[in-house]
Amino acid sequence: MVKEIERAGFPVVHACTVVPISLTVGANRIVPTVAIPHPFGDPTLTPEDEYKLRRDIVLKCLDALSTEVDGQTVFKDE
Repeated sequence: MVKEIERAGFPVVHACTVVPISLTVGANRIVPTVAIPHPFGDPTLTPEDEYKLRRDIVLKCLDALSTEVDGQTVFKDE
């Protein structure tokens, strides 16, 4: 579905826990997340640290969304 939405002219970010699957399905903008049961969080963190983690992932997704790419790109931690 990601490829079809992009084909219609809308950029898409695929936030995922298993990057190889995203590469296999052909997603162009891929942002790795935390873990399968908690892709956008970590329940072992304090509420403040989890908020920061979630915010960082969302900001990375927004950055990926606004970045022109030529083919598959994985936006890893810097």
